Amino acid sequence: MNASLRNLSVDERIRLVEELWASIAEDQNAPSLAPGQRVERTCRLDAYASDGNPGRPAEEVVADIRKRL
Repeated sequence: MNASLRNLSVDERIRLVEELWASIAEDQNAPSLAPGQRVERTCRLDAYASDGNPGRPAEEVVADIRKRL
């Protein structure tokens, strides 16, 4: 173990681990997109910004799909 980490109290080390874990979780939520996906995301966000239509709730869409099956 790094000597400087030993100088921290147990509480300080736990806080450090929590902060590290939170930063890892944040990075995991950021998807890695291909260039084409980035372009599509931008187009969709621009379309939403211009018309404000949030679309339909997922539950409604899934119910419609199940009716067709």
